[in-house]
Amino acid sequence: MRLNLQSSKSNIQNPRLHGLRNILVMRLDNIGDVIMTSPALRAIKENLPACRLTLMASPGGAQAAELLPWVDDVLPWRVLWQDLGKLDFDPAREWELVRTLQDGKFDAAIIFTSFSQSPHPAGFLCYLAGVPLRVGESKEAGNGVLTLEVSSAPDEIHQVERNLRLVEKAGFEVYDRSLCIQIPKTAQQEAIDLLLATSSDRLSAYHNYILLNPWTSCQSRNYDSQRFAFAARQLAEVTQMPVVVTGVEKDCPKSPSLLATLGDYGIDLIGKTTLSQLAALIANAKLVLTNNTSTMHIADATRTPTVVMFAGTELECQWEPRNGTSRLLRRPTTCSPCYAFTCPYQLECLDISPEEVVAAGLELLKIS
Repeated sequence: MRLNLQSSKSNIQNPRLHGLRNILVMRLDNIGDVIMTSPALRAIKENLPACRLTLMASPGGAQAAELLPWVDDVLPWRVLWQDLGKLDFDPAREWELVRTLQDGKFDAAIIFTSFSQSPHPAGFLCYLAGVPLRVGESKEAGNGVLTLEVSSAPDEIHQVERNLRLVEKAGFEVYDRSLCIQIPKTAQQEAIDLLLATSSDRLSAYHNYILLNPWTSCQSRNYDSQRFAFAARQLAEVTQMPVVVTGVEKDCPKSPSLLATLGDYGIDLIGKTTLSQLAALIANAKLVLTNNTSTMHIADATRTPTVVMFAGTELECQWEPRNGTSRLLRRPTTCSPCYAFTCPYQLECLDISPEEVVAAGLELLKIS
């Protein structure tokens, strides 16, 4: 979790960076996607320590800003082109966004996208708002929508590297390519208080527990929760560590059978943490069990040993943790990568026994 906000490595000699004082960074997806911009955000601040950096993200993704010390301001917005059809027809809403960006008086906009997304809707929005420098990576010709249109990287490149490649093409030097977050000290103490309030008879729990995050918002990425519970219970019995169970409030109705399986080993914090508190819990866990979701990326940034149930929805090489203290488990299937939100089959890619999860967890605990 290293920080370098006042780097002496500033690269202001690059002509493209001259005069940039107010930069808009756009990453309009979920929490994990925003966390994966951390090395690129760090590089921008290391090159231009005096610049003001505004993160525009989805309302959910904007929560990650509290873990990213390079961000000076946050603009949460649900944009039409990534809304999956939920927003109603309302052109006035889009003009309001144009005016909001005009009021920001940004010198530049850096638009981060995944391999399957286009930067041109965001680029055109910034064009209408009068942002003079607009940077993005594109598979198609924008014909002036972007002032710096970076040719597309191979689809298989890791998302962190895709982000870094974009800022490097824009003229920023990168000194550290690893994920990095900063957890507020208040969140660290709040995480301790949550644990003590829930398990006052286990005062050492904060430094000796397994964290289980068994659900995601995407059905096709969810390992069977009862299998997760059986695996976590076995690990708890072997290690004599309690299992801290996390999730969002809407996961609560799904939790009774899982918590019943964990029995006295379970500590229920489902829907009870902020993102910063969750990050603090992950950072101090001995082992994390999770699906492919933001928890995986936070654990990668905090270097916490993690067993990941990685569904066949994506290629591992695009999103996998890179710190060397994780194990990804999945079954090869002919339909992978499907990029589907709902599996039309029986989630064969996650047909993994609890014993395999336990074995991977014990292996990590031995080397952690």
